[in-house]
Amino acid sequence: MAGRGDPPEGTPEGLPGGGEDEYRSVVFDESFVRAARLQEFSAQERMGEHAQAVRSLPAWGRRRGSRQVLLLILLVAMAFGTAIYLGVRHPYQVPQFKQAEPLRITMIPLAPQGPVPGGTPADLYAHSPAAQFRIGAAGITLPGARRTKNFSEDQVLTALTTAKDYLVESSLDPDVLTGGAVRPVRLLLDPAQLEQFDRSISSPAGDGRHAATGWLVRYDPAKVALADPHVRVQGTLTVAEAGPDALEVTSDHTFAYALRPVAAGGPQANEASLFTVRRELHFRFDREDLRQHRVELLGSYVQAGPQACSADASGTLRPLLAGQRASADGPAGTDPYATGQATAALCGALSPGAQPLP
Repeated sequence: MAGRGDPPEGTPEGLPGGGEDEYRSVVFDESFVRAARLQEFSAQERMGEHAQAVRSLPAWGRRRGSRQVLLLILLVAMAFGTAIYLGVRHPYQVPQFKQAEPLRITMIPLAPQGPVPGGTPADLYAHSPAAQFRIGAAGITLPGARRTKNFSEDQVLTALTTAKDYLVESSLDPDVLTGGAVRPVRLLLDPAQLEQFDRSISSPAGDGRHAATGWLVRYDPAKVALADPHVRVQGTLTVAEAGPDALEVTSDHTFAYALRPVAAGGPQANEASLFTVRRELHFRFDREDLRQHRVELLGSYVQAGPQACSADASGTLRPLLAGQRASADGPAGTDPYATGQATAALCGALSPGAQPLP
C-alpha cells in the first residue's frame, strides 16, 4: 500500500526508489496533480479583489457518473413511453376471432321418369353425356391466374388450387364417397366452420344448414358401392375479389359416378348404373385462409339423380340403381301453418337426355 506521500498511481518510473530519497514526499506526477481537489490560483488571479487563494475543482468522475445515471433513466423512460404508444397506436390490427357465415345448402333430388338404365360402366359412360368428361382430378381444370387490385397472382392461384383440393377430397376420394371418411375434407375447412360441419356429419338434417351431403358427396356403404373408381368430371372455376381482404371462388362441376348395389340377388344385381351430381360451391378466402391453405364454404347448391323425391338425402345420397323406378308419391307436402323449423321439399325431374341411352 502506498504511503501518505505516494502519488495515487504509485511511484513514477525513472525516479530512484527506496525510502532514502529525501525528495520522495514532495515529488508528484501528473496523475497526482489531476486527482487534487484544490487548485491554487495564479499570481495574477490572486491580485483581484476578494480573490481566494485556491479554487475547488469539479468532481469530474462523480459528475460523469451522475450524467450516465441520468442518461440511463432517460433511455428507460423513452423505451417505456414508446412501448405504451405502440400498444395504443399499433400499425397492425390485432387479429379478432372470425365469425364465419354458416354454409347455406340447397339439395334438389332429380327423379327419373322411367326405370334406371343398367350396364357395364364403360358402356354407360360411352352412351351418356359424360362420354367426353375427363377422369378424376384432371376434370377440375384451373383457369389462368391473374393478379387483382389487392391480391397477387400467387394468392389468386392459391385460392384456385385450394378450391380444387376441396373438390377432389369431397367429391372424388373413395374413402369419402363410400368409406365414411370425413377427415380429408375437415382439414381443409376454416376452423370457424368446424362446429357446423361436425354437427352436419353427426346429426344431418334437411334444414338448409346441416346436410352432410352439402359438404361432401357420400353414399351409404351398406347399400351402394363404386362400380368404377374412375369418376368422370367436367366444370369450371371462377375467381373474383370480394373487397380488399377477401377472394371468392365459384365452382360449378358435374360428376358422373358408376354405382352398383352391394346386396346380391336379382337379375340386375351385377349391373352398374350412372348417378350424376352437379355441385355449385361458393368459397371465400381471407388472407389467413390463403396462408393456411383452407377454405370457407359459403354456399352449396346440389342437384343429384336419379333419386326419389321423397328420399332423405341429408345424411347420404340415395341413388336409384339399375332397373329401379322413382315412387309415384312425390315429395311430402309443406304446411305453411306449421311451427318450428321452416323446410320446403324441392325436387326436379331428371331429363331422359341425362341418362345413358339404351
